[in-house]
Amino acid sequence: MNIKAGIIGGAGYTGGELIRLLINHPAVELTFIHSRSNAGKPVYTVHQDLLGETELTFSGELNNDIDVLFLCLGHGESKKFLSENNIDGKIKVIDLANDFRLTHSSQLGTRSFIYGLPELNRDAIKSAHNIANPGCFATAIQLGLLPLAKAGLLSDVYTTGITGSTGAGQSLSSTSHFSWRANNIQAYKTLTHQHLGEIGQSLMQLQSAGDVKVNFVPWRGDFTRGIFISSQIHCEEQTGELLGLYKAFYAGHPFTHITTEPVFLKQVMNTNKCIIQLEKVGSILVVHSVIDNLLKGASGQAVQNMNLLFGLEETAGLKLKGTAF
Repeated sequence: MNIKAGIIGGAGYTGGELIRLLINHPAVELTFIHSRSNAGKPVYTVHQDLLGETELTFSGELNNDIDVLFLCLGHGESKKFLSENNIDGKIKVIDLANDFRLTHSSQLGTRSFIYGLPELNRDAIKSAHNIANPGCFATAIQLGLLPLAKAGLLSDVYTTGITGSTGAGQSLSSTSHFSWRANNIQAYKTLTHQHLGEIGQSLMQLQSAGDVKVNFVPWRGDFTRGIFISSQIHCEEQTGELLGLYKAFYAGHPFTHITTEPVFLKQVMNTNKCIIQLEKVGSILVVHSVIDNLLKGASGQAVQNMNLLFGLEETAGLKLKGTAF
């Protein structure tokens, strides 16, 4: 199979990761990479790690001769882009922003978007035409909690999570400068993070009875990529029973792995994996989950969704080794 793909917004971090994955994907031809501000420039002048990997140049024009279109735009821009441009209805769309993740905003004209968390919605994704790729924090938190929701074990959840600077995007801000970020951490958007809506929606999909409240405090970390989540809940079940619950839930899902050993970010860096660690002390369960925010939290999961949309092996183009050293 030769899937023709295009990217809108190819100059940012997620766009760069997506290019890296697609030019090495065995079933994909990357037809164009759109960026108005960089039109005509070689891709490797912006994404310098791609020097010697591709001779593609950024395009300022759209091309409808594709099978799938990836939108790597800022939040709120995807809906505007699709409304203002004539994208052929046969083209499948995978949006990496938050425009279509919630059910009440998942429709635009004749396009209806499915929430693209494969560990939750794999069957629906396979038969979908448009995908709303999950948020990075949302992916890590949900993967840590979904088995508990299915078992009806969730009540109040207290979650902390720390993310690398690439989670803020490529545009500079006061909190993404090296001089601010180095040797520094900060809590931000306490209890109000924008991913809470999609997290709650997914948990309700599995545990509709009872009110599950996720109390989330996100942190900015002094590193470039990766997310480390710790979620704490009251739980009377024993560790062995919980391990069985998690392993059964993720059986057949190639990227999510369960352990009782301590986890760390370098295990998942540069991969599409999520590794989940369970710790139990008395009646308190702590679920740690780690992902690469640019891969499983963004571009890698988008390619995983593309594989499912086109009936490919789910791991195609995503067999990546972690950078442990």
